[in-house]
Amino acid sequence: MKKLYIRTALNLIITTAIFSCTGFAQNRNVFNNELVQPRMRVIIDNDFSGDPDGLFQLAHHLLSPSVEISAIIGSHLRPDDGFDNSKTQADNAAAKASELLKMLKPGSKIQVIAGSNTGMTSDSVPVKSKAVDVIIKEALRTDTKLPLYVVCGAGLTEIASAVLTNPEIAKKITLVWIGGPEYTDLAYPPPNYTPLEYNLGIDIHAAKVIFNKSSIALWQVPRNAYRQALLPYSELLFKIKPKGETGKYLAGAIENLMQRIVKYVNTGETYILGDSPLVLLTALQSSFEADPSSSYYVLKAAPKINDQGLYQFNNTGRNIRVYDKLDIQLMFNDFFAKLELNNK
Repeated sequence: MKKLYIRTALNLIITTAIFSCTGFAQNRNVFNNELVQPRMRVIIDNDFSGDPDGLFQLAHHLLSPSVEISAIIGSHLRPDDGFDNSKTQADNAAAKASELLKMLKPGSKIQVIAGSNTGMTSDSVPVKSKAVDVIIKEALRTDTKLPLYVVCGAGLTEIASAVLTNPEIAKKITLVWIGGPEYTDLAYPPPNYTPLEYNLGIDIHAAKVIFNKSSIALWQVPRNAYRQALLPYSELLFKIKPKGETGKYLAGAIENLMQRIVKYVNTGETYILGDSPLVLLTALQSSFEADPSSSYYVLKAAPKINDQGLYQFNNTGRNIRVYDKLDIQLMFNDFFAKLELNNK
């Protein structure tokens, strides 16, 4: 009995020491900073004043210590979009990102920038914005060897404009994009689908730059793949909403939307967090031979994007990754755990 008591006491001391040393404190310090350090730079570009899935993705990235977030860009939606029909969509998106940033209080200062409030006027004329300048400056850095990912959960205005402005940066970036319709050899479209996929339709000219004109490394998550990221409402209530100020804020964003549209759309009991794969494909890469090894992709010749925002076969297109099957369990379990640790 005495030996059992001593062993239990020692286990308690060791466990306490481990939790103290590994810094189970708020936000990015939930991990031992000596064990989990940044291994990539990430610029986050999303329409945070639109679909609330972007806020979940941002929170998840902010809680992920393996990424060094270089900048957060708030981007525009389509004109008169139902989520935000204002003329200041990118400014509103940046404000939303700043709001979440204040809650999570990451250890280092992260710049939040509004992109252009409008899309490109053609596929040969870039928009001018501070966000474009930030992408170019980060891509041209020579003081770090960390690879640079630009992750986009909406339109492609800023990254396309940056590549048009300075084509040299294309070879220095991996672009991860949530958007584009299904490829007919990989998946069927959903019932009552629209041929023009939502994110691609935000700025067709920008998509034409990325697909038709640039050489940038592209990892695409088309509609059939991002629709796999289904969060049950039960888990929103059980694993997110009770987890402090951040959990309440994120759950409220979805519940407020449900309240707004309940007269028009029966959303059922799931919600698509379609931007969260941006975290899965970056922060949650494998330990060795780093890659999103539990998700599946095919290499395809990049199609041409036509004026209607649809694919046209291009046998000279560069190879791009098209993700077809995502490890949703890893993605959501990691998010739930980080929210819980952040709430300790």
